[in-house]
Amino acid sequence: MSESAKRRVQAIGNQLAPSSSPSSSIPAIAKVAPDSNGPRVGGKVVIITGANSILGIGRASAHQFAQNGAKAVYICDYDDSNLATHKREINAQWPGVDIHTRQFDAADEKAVRGVVDDALSRYGRLDVYFANAGIIGPVANFTDVDADGFMETMRVNSLGVFLAGKHAAPAMRKTSANKKDPSGSIIVTASVAGLRSNAGPTPYSASKAAVISMAQSMAYQLAGTGVRVNALCPGLIETGMTSPVFEAARARGTQGRIGQLNPMKRAGVADEIARVVLFLGSDEASYVNGQAWAVDGGLSAGHPYVPGKLA
Repeated sequence: MSESAKRRVQAIGNQLAPSSSPSSSIPAIAKVAPDSNGPRVGGKVVIITGANSILGIGRASAHQFAQNGAKAVYICDYDDSNLATHKREINAQWPGVDIHTRQFDAADEKAVRGVVDDALSRYGRLDVYFANAGIIGPVANFTDVDADGFMETMRVNSLGVFLAGKHAAPAMRKTSANKKDPSGSIIVTASVAGLRSNAGPTPYSASKAAVISMAQSMAYQLAGTGVRVNALCPGLIETGMTSPVFEAARARGTQGRIGQLNPMKRAGVADEIARVVLFLGSDEASYVNGQAWAVDGGLSAGHPYVPGKLA
């Protein structure tokens, strides 16, 4: 081998050498999060509202957090008919996780403060608050919706998020023996209806637009605290809220048409959303803040169209 060829081989070898090698001249990659090949939320304490539905994003998210090493998960809902069943199911699969059930209205300030205080008193920390509770509200033309129907939708969907941020953020800044630095992730469920029109009734869309705005505003008002706030914007997902749409389509034999306006050509399932929730709640998302995450099969990426009808 010529001398020039030897020098080229040596140069390539130096570039491929691991950064821990004494001969390496490049620094190690800077990291904030732990390794991603193990439990992603090890030791964290999590609160989830809107967790009762069998098909829901809340239930699926509780499974993801439990599977990924959370110390404790609070599953909460106004309707508690399935919470005890969810708890037994999670404990059977991941017995090392503390599962607490709570029945309360997510827009009741006293109740929200109470579940946050319980987490602090039991564990000395709060790491994730997933404000997922919501309702569809009146399904009608806006001219046919009365003020009470509009305000109830805003109360549940928007006030619930405001209260989650108000009480979770200060709790996440508290430190303890097992939490040395203030930090936390507040995740709030909005919708593609908060990003674009024609994806939901007017009260619902307005409430979800407010959720996105609050996530952005809270993120800036929490600047420097270590607490992040992000909004989740699901598209058409089969959940307890949307199940009438899917059931009607199956009864007509048209279920194959559901979701055909998005580039994925299908609807989503709750677990697909829950995996994004897990990411946002983990330290892997340590630099993700103040964002509206559309998880919608690409629906909000463009103007919806009917295939074959562009001409």
